[in-house]
Amino acid sequence: MFFGGDPFEHFAGMGGGGHGGGGRGPPGRGGGPIDNEGFYKALGVEKTAEPSEIKKAYRKLALKHHPDKGGDVEAFKEISSAFEVLSDPEKRKLYDQYGKEGLEEGGGGGGQSAEDVFSMFFGGGRRGARGPQKGEDINHNIKVSLEDLYMSKTVKLAINRDKNCEDCGGYGGADGSERTCSDCDGRGVKVMLRPLGPGMVQQVQTVCPTCKGSCKYFAEKDKCKVCKGKKVKKERKVLEVFIDRGMKSGEKIRFTGEADEAPNTIPGDVIFTLQEREHDRFKRKGADLVTTLNITLSEALCGLTRTITHLDGRTLRIDMAPGRVTKPESVKMINGEGMPYLGSPFKKGRLFVHFRVTFPTKIQPSNIPALLGALPAAKKTELTGEEEETEMSDVDISQFGLDKGGAGYNDNDSDDEGDARGGQKVQCQNM
Repeated sequence: MFFGGDPFEHFAGMGGGGHGGGGRGPPGRGGGPIDNEGFYKALGVEKTAEPSEIKKAYRKLALKHHPDKGGDVEAFKEISSAFEVLSDPEKRKLYDQYGKEGLEEGGGGGGQSAEDVFSMFFGGGRRGARGPQKGEDINHNIKVSLEDLYMSKTVKLAINRDKNCEDCGGYGGADGSERTCSDCDGRGVKVMLRPLGPGMVQQVQTVCPTCKGSCKYFAEKDKCKVCKGKKVKKERKVLEVFIDRGMKSGEKIRFTGEADEAPNTIPGDVIFTLQEREHDRFKRKGADLVTTLNITLSEALCGLTRTITHLDGRTLRIDMAPGRVTKPESVKMINGEGMPYLGSPFKKGRLFVHFRVTFPTKIQPSNIPALLGALPAAKKTELTGEEEETEMSDVDISQFGLDKGGAGYNDNDSDDEGDARGGQKVQCQNM
């Protein structure tokens, strides 16, 4: 929102009747000079300027100073106030004779805000106190690597968007040539009756094909030669997207007001959403990183020295002293080697190192005595000679429970159902 529709100070005293007499006759003047040139100077036109010249001058200045475009608010108020007076024949005549004082004392309407004047001139109607509508946002996804999020990166992306036509100032055609569409009576839609059957019809509302829903139209000869009456033209713009250190997947980078432009509309935003690619060595959660290190059984038992290449190319050295056993699936942690904190890039999270031990598939029989001498003694099992021999095969644990035991077996059967079949419930005891 910009102005909210409040009257400007230029019209602070303007209202219905005059002072005391209730009529609109020539107002009384004080002894000071009459200011009846300021509005003409504000628009940069002569006092003899034609209405078309005043309109053209205002349109040019309003586009330049409008707050939507980063213009000066006070300058926009001044030129809009000048245009409201000079574009009205009665107000202009009163101003030429008696200046601003004559306008204040002689009336001239309830006054309008600069936003209302701008809206009536460019958008074809007052917006009311709600202010200008905001256009739709444009959303894009950016694929980023974990390295990008660790070290930062700038990505240049080109977007195609609508931009207000500079040649016609977003008007669409020659001054004063826009007409209310007669096919839809300025509603932008047409209502048609579609027969469904005997005595039955359906009311269908469709966009007016003549004005394409805009409620107004230009004759072909009056259309702007650049935008062809569309009021906007396509523009290719390159945006530089800065990916800061420590950003996360799903985070949004917003470019305010860089979406499609349209007359009498605040442009929407261009929003880029980060999508992190899966990494082959590291996984991230918050500010923590984890990597898996595959080591041999001899390294797990006798110590090791390994290196890890970090996301920024640095090499980290990992040492486990000889005689210090690394258990399978154990995890170690290194402080300060995780992801940078967003906004505090020199502060980092933790790096977790997950050790996965790779066991040998076969050992030479000649090496077994040496291993038995170096390793803790195995637990001895007393045999009676009555034990049954078995044969084992490799299997995945996911196979457990897949043997249903034949067609007569039901997974829903429970031990409690034994009573119903005449059986006796048996409780197992720990021996």
